[in-house]
Amino acid sequence: MARTETEAYVLTRPAARTCPVIFASPHSGRDYPAEFLTQAVLDRQTIRSSEDAFVDELFGMAPGMGAPLLAARVPRAYLDLNRAADELDPAVIEGLARVPHNPRISSGLGVIPRVVAGGRAIYCGKLPLAEAEDRLRRFWHPYHQALSALVEETRTAFGQAVLIDCHSMPHEAIEAHTRPGQPRPEVVLGDRYGATAGREVMERVEAAFSAAGLRVGRNAPFAGAYVAQAYGRPSRGVHVVQVEIDRALYMDEVRVEPLAGFGAFRDLMAGVVAEIVRGAAGEARLAAE
Repeated sequence: MARTETEAYVLTRPAARTCPVIFASPHSGRDYPAEFLTQAVLDRQTIRSSEDAFVDELFGMAPGMGAPLLAARVPRAYLDLNRAADELDPAVIEGLARVPHNPRISSGLGVIPRVVAGGRAIYCGKLPLAEAEDRLRRFWHPYHQALSALVEETRTAFGQAVLIDCHSMPHEAIEAHTRPGQPRPEVVLGDRYGATAGREVMERVEAAFSAAGLRVGRNAPFAGAYVAQAYGRPSRGVHVVQVEIDRALYMDEVRVEPLAGFGAFRDLMAGVVAEIVRGAAGEARLAAE
């Protein structure tokens, strides 16, 4: 395997590429800059509530199965890689004119987040626009340049690209969006209601999770954000499925620590990844024939 490390991300490539699948984890970064922790009014533990902690580890076996894994190093609370570069929040960044209504910005979850989970404010005041632009230059653009390159090289080599955008979701968020008496999904797959992935691709990914014994929902409460919207072009052979996994399955959300059964759950995820890779590789072979 080949490993490329920058301050923005770690890209691990397989020794031999066997399938058109790409795994990416834009919210698992945990390299908190010292100056950011000084600026923040929250303690580090609270700030980490925004992390998709350990998600890169849950999918860490992908390169050994023939698929690359792109994992963020920059933390989501510092810069959100699953937002557009222009989703800047005038409530947290100085010198910005009023922006068109955007529900993500309004809720404090723009590309430079104003809040962490539970709506808790990160900063006391505002950040200079120059600092926001520097964060974008150092972290956002390099990550998306790497992701774009992976998508294009995959599409060229296999005729299609299947991007699995890997995330985790707070347990309470699922409970809040589950009707009484209805089974609570443990995994939510998002394709913007069919806009970012072909039906066969979505069904194959869903089948892989279901075969592992996990309850799977689609598009509610998470249908896919910037990565899915920006990259998903099924008509051009680029499919994006956002995956949200219930954090309570593998971690203590308060302490941000793996549960005792983390290893067993990671092994279960290895089976899911293997099934996604196997199915995509088989489809790619059929297409080539």
